[in-house]
Amino acid sequence: MMVWNLIGSGSTTVNVIVLVKQVPDTKNITGEAMTPEGTVNRAALPAVFNPDDLFALEAALQIKDANPETTVNVITMGPPAAAAVLKECLYRGADFTALVSDRGFAGADTLATSYALKCAINKIGAFDLVLCGRQAIDGDTAQVGPQTAEKLGINQITCVSKIETLDPAKKEITALRSIEGGWEKVKAKLPVLITFTEEGEKPRPASAIKTLSFKRVIPVPPSEDFGARPMARSMTRPMALWDIPSINADPQQCGLSGSPTKVKHINSVVLTTADIKYIDPGDAGITGLIHNLIADHTFG
Repeated sequence: MMVWNLIGSGSTTVNVIVLVKQVPDTKNITGEAMTPEGTVNRAALPAVFNPDDLFALEAALQIKDANPETTVNVITMGPPAAAAVLKECLYRGADFTALVSDRGFAGADTLATSYALKCAINKIGAFDLVLCGRQAIDGDTAQVGPQTAEKLGINQITCVSKIETLDPAKKEITALRSIEGGWEKVKAKLPVLITFTEEGEKPRPASAIKTLSFKRVIPVPPSEDFGARPMARSMTRPMALWDIPSINADPQQCGLSGSPTKVKHINSVVLTTADIKYIDPGDAGITGLIHNLIADHTFG
């Protein structure tokens, strides 16, 4: 198990929100991975659960293992197909999930994404922890987590490997993160947002019983869901569908209109093996290779 302790757990309730993302499988990149507008062509790539987010989910579930009164809420922002990652969270033990989906979110950069997530978190209500992966493999910016914490006005600890201690009574948490030559211990007051790396505990597999229970779950639209109130977390409504109005977001701060990042130009680079040059492993061959790399500005 992960090296951490829940201090004075007793009947203390810990409210945890986990942010996850469905991402294109970057291991299968093709020349069609980007659209002419500079956004990811998600239809051209298979979708997967963002790897770092699985470690954040596992940390939340381990807190729940130690204290069954813990509630684990999961939020993802994306198209309707992103409900698949929310099902994976329910299969592993999450209590409630919400799909934040609206055409107005399309083309969002990290600033617009973090704004929408902040609005969704506020809809859920009071929380102690917000957990997410360090970064998503489709953008690799590592900006959404810290920007969300900033918009929420809460503490943040980034690039965490393990939670060492959590004391809900004192509203304190201690986390460990690896640094060059050792470990760094960071303490913060709750509420806090934590981003996780892949150095955490291995994510648990899906539960067969929960898979059978939730396999037919679909997102419930705003007009029908019960929000994120604890008594609404049932076998019949464990997944909500929230659009821009339902999270009280400003449409001008969402999607492309709320994204200051603009793509000026894209070069689609597809590597081929058509040109192969064999280099003599001797000193002369290596020296010649280095001179050639300098000449074409690969070096220098």
